[in-house]
Amino acid sequence: MKEEVNMSEELAPKFDPQAVEAGRYQTWLDQGVFKPSGDPKAKPYSIVIPPPNVTGKLHLGHAWDTTLQDMIIRQKRMQGYDTLWLPGMDHAGIATQAKVETKLRKEGISRYDLGRDKFVEKVWEWKDEFAATIKTQWGKMGLSLDYSRERFTLDDGLSQAVRKVFVDLYNKGLIYRGEYIVNWDPQARTALSDIEVIHEDDQGAFYHLIYKFADGTPGGIEIATTRPETMFGDTAVAVNAHDERYTAVVGKKVIVPGVGREIPIITDEHADPEFGTGAVKITPAHDPNDFQVGNRHHLARINCMNDDGTMNENAGQYQGQDRFECRENLVKALQASGDLIKIEPIVHSVGHSERTGVQVEARLSTQWFVKMKPLAEASIKNQEGPNKVNFVPERFEHTFLNWMNNIHDWVISRQLWWGHRIPAWYNKQTGETYVGMEAPADAENWEQDPDVLDTWFSSALWPFSTLGWPNTDAADYKRYYPTDTLVTGYDIIPFWVARMIFQGLEFTGQRPFKNTLIHGLIRDEQGRKMSKSLGNGIDPMDVIDKYGADALRWFLVNGSTPGQDTRFSWKAIGASWNFINKIWNMSRFVLMNLGDTKATDQPDPASFDLSDQWVFARLNDTIASVTAKFDKFEFGEAERDLYNFIWNELADWYIEMAKEVLYGDDEAAKTAKRVNLRYVLDQVLRLLHPIMPFVTEKIWLTMPHVGESIVVASYPVTHAEFENDAAVAQMNAIIELIRAVRGIRTEVNAPLSKPLDIQIKLQDAALAPVFQDNFAFIDYFIHSKAFEVGVDLEAPALSASAVINGATIYVPLAELIDLDDEIAKLQKESKRLAGDITKFEKKLGNAGFLAQAPADVVTAQQQKLADAQAKQAATQARIAELQAAK
Repeated sequence: MKEEVNMSEELAPKFDPQAVEAGRYQTWLDQGVFKPSGDPKAKPYSIVIPPPNVTGKLHLGHAWDTTLQDMIIRQKRMQGYDTLWLPGMDHAGIATQAKVETKLRKEGISRYDLGRDKFVEKVWEWKDEFAATIKTQWGKMGLSLDYSRERFTLDDGLSQAVRKVFVDLYNKGLIYRGEYIVNWDPQARTALSDIEVIHEDDQGAFYHLIYKFADGTPGGIEIATTRPETMFGDTAVAVNAHDERYTAVVGKKVIVPGVGREIPIITDEHADPEFGTGAVKITPAHDPNDFQVGNRHHLARINCMNDDGTMNENAGQYQGQDRFECRENLVKALQASGDLIKIEPIVHSVGHSERTGVQVEARLSTQWFVKMKPLAEASIKNQEGPNKVNFVPERFEHTFLNWMNNIHDWVISRQLWWGHRIPAWYNKQTGETYVGMEAPADAENWEQDPDVLDTWFSSALWPFSTLGWPNTDAADYKRYYPTDTLVTGYDIIPFWVARMIFQGLEFTGQRPFKNTLIHGLIRDEQGRKMSKSLGNGIDPMDVIDKYGADALRWFLVNGSTPGQDTRFSWKAIGASWNFINKIWNMSRFVLMNLGDTKATDQPDPASFDLSDQWVFARLNDTIASVTAKFDKFEFGEAERDLYNFIWNELADWYIEMAKEVLYGDDEAAKTAKRVNLRYVLDQVLRLLHPIMPFVTEKIWLTMPHVGESIVVASYPVTHAEFENDAAVAQMNAIIELIRAVRGIRTEVNAPLSKPLDIQIKLQDAALAPVFQDNFAFIDYFIHSKAFEVGVDLEAPALSASAVINGATIYVPLAELIDLDDEIAKLQKESKRLAGDITKFEKKLGNAGFLAQAPADVVTAQQQKLADAQAKQAATQARIAELQAAK
């Protein structure tokens, strides 16, 4: 057993979070308490952090996400698990490159001015700066990460894993290269996957054009388009084969206005007779649907745009113009030539790049793709078996399955310089493609593909690549994979969660994590999403600077319901600080009254008074409840149980009752009470530690303790010898009695300094010894002049009264009370009780409730009904007595 450490200093008179937190994190790192225990007998428990992008500072969403993970790992560590929480960051290809390019533009240069190698050096400088910032923020949050295992998605080990996955999927025929329509970001000059495109409503127009018949026949076909600048890539006009309006012209040719090229009229199911004119222009290089039509009819693919959104040589006189400038000039020319029939303003949904914000182009491009159908099918099938990924809440499994069931092939190549270079080389002479882990031996004859892989390609491997895979004999991989719990937001399920699942199953044969806890988004006080444009973002470091990390963490957990959004509130943050301040002051009182109590001094149930029996039973209940709710990830509910026990029971009642003993003359009782106070406070601090690590460590180290840190102290467990339902019921009766007398004092304006005659008429005779034997505790709170308890007491006519379970309390106060006011008060209470009785009777009369509700729930409702009926009967009797006295 470790040597006991006695209190070396007193807590400061005032709780100061900055003073409490200063230097503590570095001490934990120096002590190495965040590292796995290395105990081969301990059950492993692992979490890999969702790697934040090295694009800037962490936001409140990160704070929420990491707080939940830290709570889980801290509790499991205290419970004796061999825990690993592995940190790391994501290179975030397009996001980080866009940030650096924006910075360079302000300096008047572009990445092309620097060249690839120099530009990548600049991005590494950016990464180093912001990675350091993120680690500082992790420290301020108190995250118990094992930095000795920190990873980065572009480090050597992960790069090897990425290459192996690419090569293996290629060799299996699941990665291919082809020319397809992709989402194109003209600013970043790269392809985007579907989920990197944000659709927003934009002002636009339908431009109605006439495509005249090439043979000189009068008239033509009316076409409506939102993107006239793509006309330079038109290769056909399609109509539906069942559209009788166009039967006679199918096979004829029309002239593309402003271009002069002749194109055929074809039939295809893509043309909808019910939409617009029923005729559509087909531009295979600039529209995904048109691309499919072109494949069916073997149409040419004419790309009329450069990768930066300017028009190319196929746009004739508009070559070099920006796409929107071209649209404006082309429309003017079509108006002048008479080919533009009308312009119809509309509001339509337009795709924008998630990273740069520019309008996305559908563009023909040669890209690398992952064939998703077999990978998706394997993931869907796995969810039917015992090794499925458990989604919390369960409803998000539907989100995952729905995406998997409707998945498209994944475009994984990006026209960027920052990222994992695609491990494919092309022979300079033959054009042959080589895919491998390393460059071909005769590298001078080969040119590597210039593109990099989508960021999510490497992130999808995170749960196993970080643990040493592809070396399946790596100690961490064998020990900690599959990981236990992934914590992330619902908005990232298709981006990341789904991809980790199908890659994990494909390359390890196992699910990457057993559970995935899904949380929502943090919104502002009005329920709006936080954004730069609204200016409503909150920096978590600002919150910590003002209120401390523990207050922020308590707030984040307090509103935590799996899968639900939460609203930020400075008022709620202040309330969190206030609760911690209550804990501080309560702890300070206990520590100042411990005398020479040692950590090894254990409570003796044989010496317990009723308040001890009650508080230890309630501690037991709280430990059981909090542990069970942590296991179900119901952290907000666990917090409520802790708050109610600490504030409403421990601080407000037990410690106040302890003062009666501590300030008394019974030395044996005082010694026992000190031991009990120390034990209860110690257990409470351990329960709180996963949520508020800094203040609990400070208090724990200030009191007598065993061990170097509460971080590695054992988590509380229940003890059968503390169970005592009778003591809980008796103490609840005493608390109800005290509250009732206090209520009477308030009503009649009788201060606590004025002693009162108190009579308690019992309906439940079993309460007599409870009240009589604990009179000293009761009187400490009510200050009585006389205290009489009995079944057959005559109620004083002129008195204030209150009805509690099993008794009626009378306080003779003839000179202070108004009989009419007292009767009115009791009539109001009788009415309230009647409403409760009706509500309980209605529920118990519901056959569906009785059939479906657990037996203990039904019993609880029956007891509530009985209590309300007894209280109402006593109240009615008292009303009759007072009316008779008038």
